[in-house]
Amino acid sequence: MYGGTFGAVLALVTDKSVSSGPPPVEAPIAHAPIGAVAEPAPPPEPESTGEHKLPFGRPGKPMGNSPFMFGLVAALGVLTAWWLVQMVAAAGSVLVLIVVSLFLAVGLNPAVEWLHGRGMARIWAITIVFVGVIAFFAIFALSIVPALTEQTTGFVQDVPTLVQQLQNHPLIRSLDQEYQVLDKLTQYVTSGDLASQLFGGILGVAGVVISAVFSFLTVLVLTLYFLGSLNSIKESGYRLVPRSRRERVTKLVDEVIRQIGGYVGGNLIISLIAGVVTFIFLSIAGVPYALPLAIFVAITDLIPMVGAVIGAVVASLVGLLTSLPVGIACVVFFVIYQQIENYVISPRVFKSSVDVPPIATIIGALLGGALLGVVGALLGIPLAAAVLLILREVVLPRQEKL
Repeated sequence: MYGGTFGAVLALVTDKSVSSGPPPVEAPIAHAPIGAVAEPAPPPEPESTGEHKLPFGRPGKPMGNSPFMFGLVAALGVLTAWWLVQMVAAAGSVLVLIVVSLFLAVGLNPAVEWLHGRGMARIWAITIVFVGVIAFFAIFALSIVPALTEQTTGFVQDVPTLVQQLQNHPLIRSLDQEYQVLDKLTQYVTSGDLASQLFGGILGVAGVVISAVFSFLTVLVLTLYFLGSLNSIKESGYRLVPRSRRERVTKLVDEVIRQIGGYVGGNLIISLIAGVVTFIFLSIAGVPYALPLAIFVAITDLIPMVGAVIGAVVASLVGLLTSLPVGIACVVFFVIYQQIENYVISPRVFKSSVDVPPIATIIGALLGGALLGVVGALLGIPLAAAVLLILREVVLPRQEKL
């Protein structure tokens, strides 16, 4: 009995002597509340390997923050921008033709939609409208080319008579006797040197004519293409917009296209009225070349602000060459008609399509004319209307919500 007790005590003493230090204290187990998600343990910090960091950049990219790399990338960006600008400048004439064709298509689209809404197939509506446009330019060419040819030939033939009349003036006679001015002027006009310097010779004239014909045909073809595929172009463009904003963008773009088309179509209607009224008046007044002058007035009437004045001045000068009373009658007619067009015809035509303040009209025409000449002046007003619409429908409501 004592032997067993002594053995147990000896075993206990032996076990305590082997273990050094106090007995380990177990940490209490922290129970996470029910439903809580245990946070992941933070990753262990990397041990220091004794490597030295590079003076710039990340490991493996020693030139990441180098001033040399920054300058190189900046220089490449500048060169790329310059290259793009040069490409746009080189293709400027082609881009102008594309923009003009697109605006013509948008302007002719209301007429196509009007015919299509009355039961006519769209392809036939486009054909009728396009044939009307071609017929207008054909009539203009057939009417103005013979007149210009006849007037130019007559002027060249009458140069000796005009020179003889100038020689009767005492001052001009004295200058001519000393410097032979009139003889040199007669030889210069009748020898063809004037045409050579104006158009660069025969090759220059041919180049101008070929370029004009090519541009005209290009505009016609592109206008026909845009007119036929205008709806598909719009649908393809709308698909590029995110679905959440597609409906809003569709309504806004459709309204912009409607206003641009309303302006272009309305301007064409006003110009047509101006040409018809001018033709009637010039025919009654007995002014020669009434049809080409009326078409010229209709075309120049498309140009904002100064176009109507240009057409009126040319027609009045032709009337003045006919007789003094006819010239005065032409001036009176154009002054009265311009007032009627500005205050009666234009407001009625544009009242349901374009609402552009006068200051925006002037600024748009001036900026467009400075950038793209006559074409820019034509396109400046509808673009100003589009910008005002975007400001009114998008920018101002967003500012009100801030």
